[in-house]
Amino acid sequence: MKFICSKSNLYNGVKTVQRAVPTRTTMPILECILIDATTNEIKLTANDTELGIETIIEGDVQEHGIIALDSTIFSNIVSKLPDNMVTIETDENFKAHISCEKAKFDILGKSGDDFSYLPFIEKSQGITISQFSLKDVIERTSFAIANDDNNKLMTGELFKINENNLEVVALDRHRIAVRYIELKESYSPRELIVPGKTLKEIKNIIPGNVNENVLIYNTNNHIVFEFEKTTVVSRLIEGDYFKIDSMLSTDYETKVQINKKELYESIDRATLLVKESDKKPIIMNITDSNMEVMINSYIGSMDENIDIEKDGRDIMIGFNPKFFTDALKAIDEDEINLYMINPKAPCFIKDDKGTFIYLILPVNFNAIAN
Repeated sequence: MKFICSKSNLYNGVKTVQRAVPTRTTMPILECILIDATTNEIKLTANDTELGIETIIEGDVQEHGIIALDSTIFSNIVSKLPDNMVTIETDENFKAHISCEKAKFDILGKSGDDFSYLPFIEKSQGITISQFSLKDVIERTSFAIANDDNNKLMTGELFKINENNLEVVALDRHRIAVRYIELKESYSPRELIVPGKTLKEIKNIIPGNVNENVLIYNTNNHIVFEFEKTTVVSRLIEGDYFKIDSMLSTDYETKVQINKKELYESIDRATLLVKESDKKPIIMNITDSNMEVMINSYIGSMDENIDIEKDGRDIMIGFNPKFFTDALKAIDEDEINLYMINPKAPCFIKDDKGTFIYLILPVNFNAIAN
């Protein structure tokens, strides 16, 4: 095999697929990046059997071939090469010769025949969504994905398609994030639970262009995302997702309209008095035309008042400050509406257009006492 390409193309390709290289594995071949130049394309692939990423880079293939190179060694070499054209040649003993200007490396590779290729997915009934919309919806929901594996379903997000509507849901044991997107076409109903790890990597590598699309295909076990010259294949999480409709009550006893920026900055200031290990809640004391934001910790206390418009009963309620600011950061609107029933029931943040709902469970504000 022999091909020539620019250092920047090679570096960007390696950086893209390397996200699918497992950190720990009992299969050394999976620690490699596959370089496939058996055609006139240069294709890079990495696969940990749960997530696989493949990308095509531009270059000049002079001799066809295929080889698997250790991901860490190869990526480190590529990152240190001069910003010029790179030549990669291999021999029958799977030795790769990498040269760029005066820099020359020889490293041992493995047979590409032993590599675990991405599973074949029949590309039918694909869903089209803009790169921007997909990246945006992941950013505005993924913070609510659970980090532990005690409940596998919570480590992923629900993608629920019904005609031209896409509903994306993430939840852990304390909050729910829901976003609704109107698609340009109608599709057959389906519910897919996509691993949070997959969505994190897609968010990091997708350009996010408004005018460029992502094609999404699925089987019962896998999902495929195709954009530009990159393909991401992931296993789906098996099981029936939580029935969240029953959790998203429309009832409320108190409705608050408040400036989002003021509320976010007030909570952010309050957290200056909370160490990361502490679990002190922020307390919202809501009365006519005023929200009093309070915190009382071992370090000190803070009290701040924010003008509001209130409909309904007065209420005093406590929340984990991080959970509240995570939701606020995901919202662009200047003014937001909070809906509450009582100090033990969830708070809902939602808009009149029906594009998002964020649910946050309260905490016992008696914990305010030192």
